[in-house]
Amino acid sequence: MKTLVCVTAVLAVSWPDIWFTPDQQGQRLLNQGEYTSAAKAFRDPMRQGTAWFRAGEFEKAEQAFSRMATPEAEFNRGNSLMMRGKYKAAVERFERTLELRPDWDDARINRDIAVARAKMMEQKGGDMGDQKIGADEIRYDKNKESGGQDTETQEGQPLSNAAMQAMWLRRVQTKPADFLRAKFSYQLAAPGQEGGGE
Repeated sequence: MKTLVCVTAVLAVSWPDIWFTPDQQGQRLLNQGEYTSAAKAFRDPMRQGTAWFRAGEFEKAEQAFSRMATPEAEFNRGNSLMMRGKYKAAVERFERTLELRPDWDDARINRDIAVARAKMMEQKGGDMGDQKIGADEIRYDKNKESGGQDTETQEGQPLSNAAMQAMWLRRVQTKPADFLRAKFSYQLAAPGQEGGGE
């Protein structure tokens, strides 16, 4: 006598996986403000780069944009490099953008901003490199006595660079040139923050 054994596999598939493409799922997440999740869902490099940019992951954004060879991709690569303080590399990307699309005013404006920032950094001691905002690592020692300092933020004082960058990222719409112009204007005008160094 033979016994028939039926094995069923349970797939971990959700309704959105069945009905929507990865790019459609990514767009839904992007619209909901879930930028990191959107970037992971997108397959289209331009949309993925946009999501990484809005998530503040500028290196990942630049890598995504580098998978395309369009003027828009080069322009967005330049913006990603600018956000990382890599002004000379950004100038190269904007130059490439203008080779592909000579009449693009936003690319010309962003190139000029990158050139000015690169010159400023040369005068101040070099490229900012690939610095990140904030501490390298945060550790908590439960056994150590409290000896830290209280930090207060006074009303009317300028925001820190990290807080200002977060505010700018929330306001990024479709014109990166306006965003970058505002960022650099603020950094140049902020007392005690010449050149916007971190």
